[in-house]
This record gives sequence, structure tokens and C-alpha cells, in this order.
Amino acid sequence: MKLLKDKIKKLGQIKDGDVLKVDEFLNHQIDTKLVDKMADEFIKRFKGIKFTKVLTIETSGIAVAYPVAQKLGVPLVFAKKRDSVNINGEKYSSKVISYTHFREYDETVSKKFLSNKDHILIIDDFLAKGSPLRGLLSICIQAGAKVDGIGIAIEKVYQNGGNELRDEGYRVESLVKILEIDEKTNKIKFGD
Repeated sequence: MKLLKDKIKKLGQIKDGDVLKVDEFLNHQIDTKLVDKMADEFIKRFKGIKFTKVLTIETSGIAVAYPVAQKLGVPLVFAKKRDSVNINGEKYSSKVISYTHFREYDETVSKKFLSNKDHILIIDDFLAKGSPLRGLLSICIQAGAKVDGIGIAIEKVYQNGGNELRDEGYRVESLVKILEIDEKTNKIKFGD
């Protein structure tokens, strides 16, 4: 998606540890017009699939997933990263490792929000190695829900998380694919 790629070129910052910082427009301050156009692109790419819910993970995934769910006319469910007294009763849970925060946590979703009748579109801001996404897939498997699509704003292709999921039969659509990040030259190599 050219619009997102242009934003990354203009405002994205490469940080130590192979981190692409996009907080000026995507995961701290939100460019609402950009995110709205991203939602249109996701809907175009998954046209014809009857989703019942959009699933993401807090916090950064919510901004990307919300307009998609709104335009599809379905609920948005997000996995929580912390245990909460607000989740009463039974829940689905999966342990994941955060690439950017270097820690393990539990993703949780209340059992009342996912079931074996659901057809899920997972939306997230980044896909690198795929641990948070695998946690969401585990939660869907626990619920008996069918994952009919995975939409990613920015995929770091060289870290193989997306390729592994595609090899397993998941349909993964990434709006921008990054083939390489060079911290020394501050250059990003984009894919198709």
C-alpha cells in the first residue's frame, strides 16, 4: 500500500535491535485518515469472506482493527495482555513473547466473546517472528473459531513469521512488506 509505505519512508525511524518506530502515525499518535484507508484496503483484499468478528491484541492493534470491524459491521474483540478483574469467568489464554518489550505475557479473551460459530479476521499492526499472532491463533483454536484471514499493516518478511503462517495454510495479507532494515544506513528495503 503506497500511502503507508510513503509514511514509513517519511516518518519511520529505525532503532537499535531491529525496531521500526512508527509512533508518529500508527502506534502512539494515530493518523486517522491513513488508518481509514488501510481499513478500506484490508476489506478489498478480503472481499467475499463473511467474517463474524475482527480479533486483535491490545494496544497498538486496536487502532488498525477498529475501522476494519466498523466497516465490516462486526464486533471487534481484543486480547488483553494483563489479567484483569474485568474478565469475569472463564477465558481463553495463551503465553506469548513480546519482541519489542522483551518479556513473556498472557494474551486473554473472555470465553463469552469467541465461539465455534465465529469466522475471524485477525488484524495487527506488525508481524515479525509472529509470537503475538500465534497467541491469537491459539485462542481461536481453543474457542473452535475459524480464522479466515490475517491482515497485517507492516510485515518484516525477513523474520519469517508471515512465511511460516502462509506455509501452514493461513491467508496473510500485509499492506507493506519490509525485506530488510539497515540500522547503520537507516535504510529500509521494501518488497511488493
